[in-house]
Amino acid sequence: MKKRQVVLRRDNGSGRASTTSSSVVRNVRYGECQKNHAANMGGYTVDGCREFMASGEEGTTAALMCAACSCHRNFHRREVETEVVCEYSPPNSSRR
Repeated sequence: MKKRQVVLRRDNGSGRASTTSSSVVRNVRYGECQKNHAANMGGYTVDGCREFMASGEEGTTAALMCAACSCHRNFHRREVETEVVCEYSPPNSSRR
């Protein structure tokens, strides 16, 4: 089961009037765990957890802990897919 966090942000320019609108869609996925479990001994060992799975409901502190390896979400590789969607609005023709 893949856990995805989708962040939607609508960007209409920098405060200026614009005839086009665009939105940025970001899909964030957390991949394999990169926590070094042998750092105390001077070595390098990872646990092999391949993907982050939240252990609680979204919005709780348990949602930041991985159910498979019990590590915090920050130890997992973050993969962000960004997509910019532009919608064209033709300018209004004003008659004199």
